[in-house]
This record gives sequence, structure tokens and C-alpha cells, in this order.
Amino acid sequence: MNSLTIVAIAIIALAAGYIFYGRWLANTWGIDPKAKTPAYTHEDGEDYIPTPKLVVFSHQFSSIAGAGPVTGPIIAAMFGWLPVLLWLIIGGIFFGAVQDFTSLYASVKNEGKSMGVLIEKYIGKTGKKLFLLFAWLFTLLVIAAFTDMVANTFNGFTLEGTKSAPNAAAASISMLFIIGAVLFGLFTKYFKPNQTVEFIAGIVLLIIMVAAGIAFPLYFNKNVWVAVVMAYIFLASVMPMCLLMQPRDYLSTFLLVSMIIGAVLGVVVAHPAMNLPVFNGFNVAGKSLFPTLFITIACGAVSGFHSLVSSGTSSKTVNNEKDMLCVGYGSMMVESLLGVIALVVVGAAAVGGKMPEGTPFQIFSANVAGFLTLLGIPQHVAVCFMTMCVSALALTSLDSVARIGRMSFQELFLGEAADGSDLTGIRKLFTNKYFATIITLFFGFLLCLGGYNNIWPLFGAANQLLASLVLIALSVFLLTTERKGWMLYAPMCIMLIVTFTALIQAVIGIFQKIFVTGGFVFMIDGLQLIVALLLMALGFMVAVSCFKKLLHKDEKKHKTNVNRPAAAK
Repeated sequence: MNSLTIVAIAIIALAAGYIFYGRWLANTWGIDPKAKTPAYTHEDGEDYIPTPKLVVFSHQFSSIAGAGPVTGPIIAAMFGWLPVLLWLIIGGIFFGAVQDFTSLYASVKNEGKSMGVLIEKYIGKTGKKLFLLFAWLFTLLVIAAFTDMVANTFNGFTLEGTKSAPNAAAASISMLFIIGAVLFGLFTKYFKPNQTVEFIAGIVLLIIMVAAGIAFPLYFNKNVWVAVVMAYIFLASVMPMCLLMQPRDYLSTFLLVSMIIGAVLGVVVAHPAMNLPVFNGFNVAGKSLFPTLFITIACGAVSGFHSLVSSGTSSKTVNNEKDMLCVGYGSMMVESLLGVIALVVVGAAAVGGKMPEGTPFQIFSANVAGFLTLLGIPQHVAVCFMTMCVSALALTSLDSVARIGRMSFQELFLGEAADGSDLTGIRKLFTNKYFATIITLFFGFLLCLGGYNNIWPLFGAANQLLASLVLIALSVFLLTTERKGWMLYAPMCIMLIVTFTALIQAVIGIFQKIFVTGGFVFMIDGLQLIVALLLMALGFMVAVSCFKKLLHKDEKKHKTNVNRPAAAK
């Protein structure tokens, strides 16, 4: 099949999902445009900040569109392009976007509280503690995997020791982005420009930073970039949202949307054939379609991490409840489209039905750069731009996950008093945002030593398990507030089965290294085994706790036959 046809089918299906299913969900649960959102009722200038819809969308999309939409579909393409396409579209519309939107909706309706606090309110304190510990462990995997990816992408030297100009230029642009984001944040904070002026200023600053980064590349090795990335996400975790994360995500969205538009236009101009088989079978290279496909493609179909962004940061900045559909559901549709484009790119680059060599990032950036040259963009500029874009995918998720990990760690040790006045001793230390960030980044760094190839399978399984746990918790929220929640039941059950199967397989694989094949390394395999077992245990306990509450609420609902409150109609 021609790749242009595949992209067209995806665009039509995803647009229809947003217009019909997304709006139906919003109308079913109830949106109140006149209600004051948490951004106003709890405005503090740091986390709770009323923000225009485009800026919130930019933050949400930039944060969720990490390495997953590129990496997952390209790896999963070994099963053929049709299973990947179907999971991206069906998963995106009925699994991922539903979770993202519902997480944002539930949080906004509950004073912008995080998913852990929502679980405490609707399920109980034990469920909250278990979930927060699970979420914190998960953020460590994300920090480890994405830090390794970014450091490799920024590495200014090849394996042979020669300089790599595209990598060095991408690193330079990224560093300028951080500085530029702070300046842009100060500009919008104190001058308060309207959205038109803000948009134009962002475009001008973007062009200047890209041009300067290409002209003055930074040549450092991977270890240096690991340290730099850790320093950056430390700052992103503790600084006010409006001074670094929001402006950086806003500027990054220009890059990411330009990349998607450029890739689509390149497909229109080149309309390359899909050179991968439609279906390669249920078992490929020793891996089975189930559950591998569904954990390999997380971002782009369904990702538990998205719920932490929706309820952890975006919900605190939503300006109006009517913006939630665009921010929560719409950003997921764009991410699913990005996954389809990654599939088309690898299909166009395939030769004789076999995928090209190289990492998913290398395959994607090199071939989209080839598309951009068809539009008249010089090869060197196109390669540098694309390398920057794929690194931005991971870097914009890293700053969000570091902040979410810090907040999850803090919430684990919070007391009953909202202002923290009842905290003493060790709990007061552990709830300090600087200490919580350092602890989170330290353990993330230890896992990073194993490299992203070793972390990714565990990350994928944990990510999807998180999604299933969130969907169960959200089902409890919907039932408790007398809103329909049946549309979440199938996704949560399917993802529970998928993820526990994958985690059990991962644990068996590590045990085989210990007792059969050899090659067990404690700092890599040992830490992964500990994390995997903890995730399974915590996931099981959270699931049981949530299901008990869900079944109890369901029984209570049928016995009492209570109508939904007017605000939800």
C-alpha cells in the first residue's frame, strides 16, 4: 500500500475519533465553561497558573510526545505494518485519549489534585500510598531510559571517535532552548503579551536558536551530556512552571508540529511505497505479538505516563473547562498521528521487506530529513533540525517526569495538614522539594547505567500497567460521581492482562540469566529485577484495592439508584 493512503486513513480516523467520540465523552460527563478552574481558585504563580489553551496544549503534547511515538512503532514494525497501524488508531482513540482526557477531567474537577490524591479521595489512603510508590518507581524508569537516549543523541562523537556535526548542533540548539525558554518565560510573565505577539516572538526566537545552534555546535561526549541533562531536569523540577517548563514546551511544540507537517508534506510529495510486509506472523525473532506489540507501542496508543502529566501539571493550568477536550483528547490524537508517521518512515526506508539498520531515532531522523530535502531544505540543515526534534521528544518528557517524580515522592510523606505544619524530622526532609528531586534523580541515574535498550522493555510494561491502574481508579471516580464509566472497563482489563503477562516474562528472562544462560550483572539486571518485582507487587495490590472499591460502588449504585448531580449532566 502507498504510504500516503495510510497517513490519510489515519488522519481521517483520528479526526473522527476526536470530533465524535471525544465530544461525546465531554457531553456525557459534563463540561461547565462558567466554572472557575483550579488555576484560578488555587493560583500560586508556581504550579497553579491560568494559561491560554494553546500554551496548555503545547505543554501537554510536548510532555507526552516523548521517544515512545517514534521508538515504539519502529520496533514493533517487525510484526508488519498492519498490526502497528491498527493499534495506533484503535488504541489512540479508545484507550489512550480516553485515559488522558479522563485524568485531566477528574483532576480539574478535584482542585487540580494529582492522581495519587484522587485515589486517596475515591479509594482510600492505602491505595494512595501504593499508587504513589508505584508512580515514583515508574518515573525512575522514564528518567533512566530518556536520559540515556538524549545523551546518546547529543554525543558529539561517533564510535570511531570522529565528530558528529548533527548531534553536536542538536545539543547546542537544545541548550539555547533552555536559556531562551527562561527569557521567553520572563517576557510573557512581566510584559503579558497577547497570543499573537507571543506566537510571533516564539517563532522569531525559534529561528534564531536553530540558526545559532547549527552555526556553533557543542562537541561533548555522552557522559558529559548525562550530567548536563541531570542538571537541567533538576532545575525544571524545582523552578516555577511559567519560567522554564511552560515556555520551553511552548517553543518545542513549534518544532514538533513543524516536524509532523514537514513529514506529512514529504509523504505527499514523495508518496513512497510501504516496503514492509502487511503481517509477519504472531511470532517474530523469538517474540510473540501478544503482549510485545502492546507494550512496545505505548506512547501513540496508550501510556500511563500521560495520566501523570494530565493530573500532575496540565490540570493546574487549564484556563477553562471547555479547553480540556483539546488538551487531553486532542494532544493524544496528534501523538497517534506521529506514531503513524514513524511507521510510514520506517516502511519507506525498508529494503526487501527488512527494516534499515540503526536505532529508531536514527532511522526516523535520517529519513524524515530526506523528505524535507524534497521541500527545498538543505541536507545539513534538515539533518540537524531532525536530530534536534527527536531529542526534543525525549527532553520535553524528561523535565515533566522529573517534576512528577519529585511530587510523587513528596506526597508519599505528607501528613494530614494541607500546609505541612504537622511534618517533623525525616518527613519534613523528605517533603523538601530539593531533597525529593535529588533522591529521584539519583536512583534514575543508577538505572540509567544499564542503557535504554535494557530499560525499555521494563519501562513499556510498567507504563501500560500504570495505564490500567489509572483506568480502574478513574472508573471509581466516574461511578462515585454518578457518571457513566463503562467505556473504561474494556481498556483497563485488556491492559491489566497485557502488562502482567509482559512483566512475568521479563522476570523469567532475568532469572534465566541467573540460572541458565549467564551474563547476569547486578547493577543492570539486579536493579531491573528488584524494580520489576516491586512493580508487580504494587500493581497487584493497587488493582485489588481499586477493584474492591469499584465493585462496591457499582453494587451501591444499583441498590440506591441515585441520579447523577446536575453539574455532571
